[in-house]
Amino acid sequence: MKGVQWNDDYWLLLMQVYLHKPVGVKPVYSKAMVTLALELHIHPQTLFNKMCSLANLQTPRLERIWQQYVGSPSRLARAVRLLREMRGFSHADAFYEGVELNETFERDFRPIEGCEPLTPVMLILILDVYFRLTPNTMVAKTPEVIQLARLLGIHPETVVDVMESYQYCDPYLNRPFPTPTPLLAAAQRIWLRFGNSNPVQLASYASQLSEYFH
Repeated sequence: MKGVQWNDDYWLLLMQVYLHKPVGVKPVYSKAMVTLALELHIHPQTLFNKMCSLANLQTPRLERIWQQYVGSPSRLARAVRLLREMRGFSHADAFYEGVELNETFERDFRPIEGCEPLTPVMLILILDVYFRLTPNTMVAKTPEVIQLARLLGIHPETVVDVMESYQYCDPYLNRPFPTPTPLLAAAQRIWLRFGNSNPVQLASYASQLSEYFH
C-alpha cells in the first residue's frame, strides 16, 4: 500500500500480540499476526521481522517501550485502545482516505466471491494436498481430505470440489474444461501461481499458512 509506512506506535500493537499466551514471537501466519497485518495493511512477514526486533530489544526505543509496558498488560491495553481510537482503526475507510491501496496478501485471506467461505489461502492448502493424492483418492472419505477439511472448518465434500476443479487445471490429466464457475476460475488463479512450483516449496508455504487455522 503506497503512502503508509511503519509508525513507531505500531510497536504497541505488536507487543500486545507478542505478549498473548504463549508469550513469544508468533508464527508469520498465525491468526493474530494475520489479523494485525490486515488491520495495518503490512505484510505478515514484515510484522514477523519487526516482532523479532522487539523480542531482541534491538534499539533503545524498544527497550523503553518494553520497560514501560511489559509489567502492566492493562496499561498496554489502554494504550493500544487509545491508539486505535486516535488512528481510526475502527473506521478504516476514514483512516485510509486519500491513500492509494495496492492490496496484495490481503486478498488471499478474504472470501472468494461466489465461493464463500473459501479463501485463496484455503485453496493453496488444498492444492498442496492435491499433489499428495491421486484422482481416485480425491474423495470425501480419504483421511487426508478429512483432516484438511477439519483444519479449514469446511466439509470434506467442499475440499473434493476444489480438487476436482484442480483436475481440470492439471495438464497431466488433460481434461476438457467444463462450464466456467467462480470456483473453477479461483482454482485456475491459484494453479497459475503455484501449479508449477517446487512441491517442497509449496509444502513449506502451506505449512506456514496452516498456522492461520490453528
